[in-house]
Amino acid sequence: MKKVLIVEDDKEIVNLLEIHLNDIGCEVIKAYNGSEGLHLALTENPDLIILDISLPEKNGLEVCKEIRIKQSTPIIMLTAKTEEIDKVLGLEVGADDYITKPFSVREFIARVKSIFRRLKMESENVVSAENVELKFNDLTINIERRKITLNGKKIELSPKEFELLVLMATNPGKNYSRANLLSLIWGYDFTGYEHTVNSHINRLRAKIEPNMAQPTYILTTWGIGYKFNEEL
Repeated sequence: MKKVLIVEDDKEIVNLLEIHLNDIGCEVIKAYNGSEGLHLALTENPDLIILDISLPEKNGLEVCKEIRIKQSTPIIMLTAKTEEIDKVLGLEVGADDYITKPFSVREFIARVKSIFRRLKMESENVVSAENVELKFNDLTINIERRKITLNGKKIELSPKEFELLVLMATNPGKNYSRANLLSLIWGYDFTGYEHTVNSHINRLRAKIEPNMAQPTYILTTWGIGYKFNEEL
């Protein structure tokens, strides 16, 4: 049974989402403010977090950012139609997806099921597939186990950071524009959100690069985008 944490201060929305998540076999835990939500995210080990942006005590962007420091649990952010800038910021701080209020329950459940399918595929790959491991200098990428180590120390990446790294590392030297990466990694039409890619790349570099000023692994190709260093 999948455990879903809902962090939302509107109890009617929480109750509605809980009913439909229960219908697809999920256990639901709830928080009505950001501080409580952050605590439950870090102590209850949910499989998925539904996180509203406008929360009392600590807003959803702050909560998302703090969660990403500690863990890579998938996060769907809830935003209002008037919070266009918050959608961008949500993706930049590490959310995997967002859904705009008001939303249909069908759309919400479809997004949840999509993430669960991805988690299931990853779990099955760990059990049944031969591990694929890439090594570049001190950086090791175990694709099937979703494990990254640098100098033997495990590095925690968000799902999108991991997908960006694997995409580029399995295609060294190939140039990717920001629009390419948005399409390949996020899979939605995020036109105008290209700087979201920059934010994820910067966070990824901060975790794996020995020197941010002179990257070793993820290189900038001026006027195009990014590539993984083919000379390693």
